[in-house]
Amino acid sequence: MRRTVLPILSSITATALLLLTSSAAHAGPPGIPTVQVALDELAAIPIAEESYADTYDRRAFIHWARVAGECDAREMVLIRDGQNVETDSLCRAVSGTWVSPYDGGVWTDPQDLDIDHMVPLKQAWVSGAWAWDSAKRKAFANSLDDSQLWAVTDNVNQSKGDKDPAAWKPPLESFYCEYAKSWIDVKYDWGLSMQLSERDALAEMLATC
Repeated sequence: MRRTVLPILSSITATALLLLTSSAAHAGPPGIPTVQVALDELAAIPIAEESYADTYDRRAFIHWARVAGECDAREMVLIRDGQNVETDSLCRAVSGTWVSPYDGGVWTDPQDLDIDHMVPLKQAWVSGAWAWDSAKRKAFANSLDDSQLWAVTDNVNQSKGDKDPAAWKPPLESFYCEYAKSWIDVKYDWGLSMQLSERDALAEMLATC
């Protein structure tokens, strides 16, 4: 059994509270839409060229932020997405089993995992986050209430980097559908734009659903 962390309720999201108190494991990111909703969202997202790329600074997106007790957003994702996760007194995952949805890799050492931002921070910046204030950028970088954060194989995440779906897709074609729905929903919910090539790539991925 993993250690139960007592959160400060005034500063914890409903999602974080559920993760800390639920006995269910491997919940996965919340809020992934249906195919039809994703198609409707895709049609509504504005098309625009990327901008302000030369002003991007990763430090503009504060992460990983403390969410509850000693738990930061990164550790919360490891707890949420793993099975039989055990944590130490600082809420760091020390053991468990994780299946990376991008490539199907199975891991028992949390050091083999990265927490991926579905829409990378630089992609968000050039799609409109350059105009956000620091509080909104922090919320985006640590969001547990949507499907922005995923526990995935570290080197797969590194190969993705800041690329959008026109330049990078997950190794598992069977995950294209979920990946596209998640990417679209995050961009839609946060009011971000996308390039035409990005939209076309996402539409092709949705066609695999």
